[in-house]
Amino acid sequence: MKKFRAVILAIIVSILLSGLSVNVFSQTYQVVDTGQENCYDESIQITSPNSGEPFYGQDAHYSGNQPSYTDNGDGTVTDNVTGLMWAQSSDLNEDGTIDVDDKLTYADALAGASSFNLAGYTDWRLPSIKEAYSLILFSGEDISGFEGTSAKGFTPFIDTDYFEFGYGDLDAGERLIDAQFATTAKNVSTVMDGKEAMFGTNLADGRIKGYPTDKLFYVMYVRGNTTYGINNYSDNGDSTISDNATGLMWMQNDSRSAMNWEDALSYAENYEYAGHTDWRLPNAKELQSIVDYTRSPSTTSFAAIDPLFNCTQIINEAGDADYACYWTSTTHAFWIAGHEGEQAAYLSFGRAMGYMGSWMDVHGAGAQRSDPKIGDLLIIQPGMAHKVMQYGYSIMSVA
Repeated sequence: MKKFRAVILAIIVSILLSGLSVNVFSQTYQVVDTGQENCYDESIQITSPNSGEPFYGQDAHYSGNQPSYTDNGDGTVTDNVTGLMWAQSSDLNEDGTIDVDDKLTYADALAGASSFNLAGYTDWRLPSIKEAYSLILFSGEDISGFEGTSAKGFTPFIDTDYFEFGYGDLDAGERLIDAQFATTAKNVSTVMDGKEAMFGTNLADGRIKGYPTDKLFYVMYVRGNTTYGINNYSDNGDSTISDNATGLMWMQNDSRSAMNWEDALSYAENYEYAGHTDWRLPNAKELQSIVDYTRSPSTTSFAAIDPLFNCTQIINEAGDADYACYWTSTTHAFWIAGHEGEQAAYLSFGRAMGYMGSWMDVHGAGAQRSDPKIGDLLIIQPGMAHKVMQYGYSIMSVA
């Protein structure tokens, strides 16, 4: 499958505590940091750059709400940042091995929550996509393309000191990367030429995709904090938007021009607007926090984001009116040494295009994928995306 190289813009974010009076304890949607501690250029891991140097402003330069968990000793784990309690394992049949026998259809995953009983609690639910994504950690490495028979030595995109994790079941004919987890987020449109889909997380390759609902998924049920993932926006009247739930301030407009990853970092770091000089490129989890999974170009004729934001419209490879993708400051680390830093994570606020005999939306508006950080600059001529590229608009978020 050939993937559409994201028309990637920049959107900038800033922490509301910068010059504003905000009660942190009123923030009902605290975004957990990605856990990414290493710095990268366009290909490999590098020594952390200083301010003003190339590649400064990437994920590892900023520390948010650091991941913090408590193992409750009863098969559950509490996330001390989000207040959510999770089932510690997706070993649903409790045979001591996480494999295909533990997987459920989307319908069974939804229905199974009502009868799930663990540690004396009966109020378990299938997580939303934003709840599920709160667990993803970009200290993991994408094992796509690895053809070995064991994932030993690889690091998944979840904290295995607290959670039990299993890759795909090779004995059942799966791939190692088949570690997709179910959520409640039904795609409001369709993928792969008309298939019903659900947005799930993949903790083996570190992505969100709209997966056809006729496949099988791992399941981790959750309970508590039913307000997590709900935004609370304020239009500040100066082309900035504050999300009082997360404590982040956003630029209302995207960069309106395409750029590569290094330029997106620099663009955000050097941006001055509305009395703020601390704008930066958001990390993957911050940017995903403003995705609105109830919207899509196909169903609401707008990007997958609240209409308070202004998003640049493009014409995609299929010739349809669409919306761009946005860079994040997060490197999507790869398993092959010498190539570990080649890609960065981005969010599709329009269709997640791919080529499967013809150009189509393969993973849905709201997907988080990755692209090479360098390549041929996209040329936009009255809204027309002329070529497949790995540059994007970077929506800005201030720190």
